[in-house]
Amino acid sequence: MKPIQLFKTLAVGVTAVGVLAATPALAQNKDYILNTASTGGTYHPVGTAIATLSKVKLLPKQKFSLTAVNSAGSGANVQALGADTAQFAIIQGLFGSYAATGTGPVTAPQTNMRSVSMLWQNVEQFVVANQYAKTGTAADLVAMKGMTMGFGKQNSGTIGSNRVLLKGLGLDMAKDFKLMHGGYGPTADALANGQVAGIGAPSGPPTGAITKLMASNAAKFTMLTVTPDEAKKMDGGRNLWVPYTIKAGTYPGQTKDLLTIAQPNFLAVNADVSEEHVYLLTKAIYENLPFLQAIHKATKAMNVQAATAGLPVPLHPGAARYYKEVGVDIPAHLMAK
Repeated sequence: MKPIQLFKTLAVGVTAVGVLAATPALAQNKDYILNTASTGGTYHPVGTAIATLSKVKLLPKQKFSLTAVNSAGSGANVQALGADTAQFAIIQGLFGSYAATGTGPVTAPQTNMRSVSMLWQNVEQFVVANQYAKTGTAADLVAMKGMTMGFGKQNSGTIGSNRVLLKGLGLDMAKDFKLMHGGYGPTADALANGQVAGIGAPSGPPTGAITKLMASNAAKFTMLTVTPDEAKKMDGGRNLWVPYTIKAGTYPGQTKDLLTIAQPNFLAVNADVSEEHVYLLTKAIYENLPFLQAIHKATKAMNVQAATAGLPVPLHPGAARYYKEVGVDIPAHLMAK
């Protein structure tokens, strides 16, 4: 082949590639990574449900979708978003707050993190033996200094969030209490057996360990309420924990509604992800809630009016656009600057 012929052949090839790349119908599909957590928890199945929804509802026409991958949890997910090895992630609200402020285990503010939606809530549940429930509110925890308590496994998200909440009440968990480290089942059993005076078990009610405890011992234990003043102190200005009512009948022997607080598990996204894609994903989630709810019960409490409750970082403009369209009131601090 002569040189001029080679040049012409290459030119035609390059032109053809250019035409193909410029043709929308032939453009490559966009696949985003959604970090979840271990496969045995709630984050991974919920993330898989969202990813499946995107492939069913968005990929055919909108040409993008999410792929859910397991991870070591919220801390790892914050790192992955920062490194752009994931573009979406499910994150505990407290870790979102750490990311926003560069506090706790996060060494610098993660300015590229945005919120898409609150997914479901971790409800704070403090249960104590009746003799220590003098007021029936979180103030009783202050009066229980020096006692043995069950606030979660070592290095767990449970003990981490309990530490923060107690600090808001002026308590140093490590100094003011003797701690029994364990999961919800073992600590609830320890409460039933008198080995601990109280427990803190943030979860989605009804929590199995508390149901079991109350089923056989309802008259012996009290779940503490959290007053508005206590809630403000425990939140510590993070705008993270919000009021939550555990409805009467949720637990055996519970005859009245119980006011406490809850923090969100939320869907986070990098700020530089397409506004249109985040808008379409948010719209797909809320227009197809029965699809998600059929896959995992944690999503049954989701509704668009609660989508912004307790979010620790500003909304992505795409998500904000959808919420404005459907009339959701967006707090000023959640609007990205």
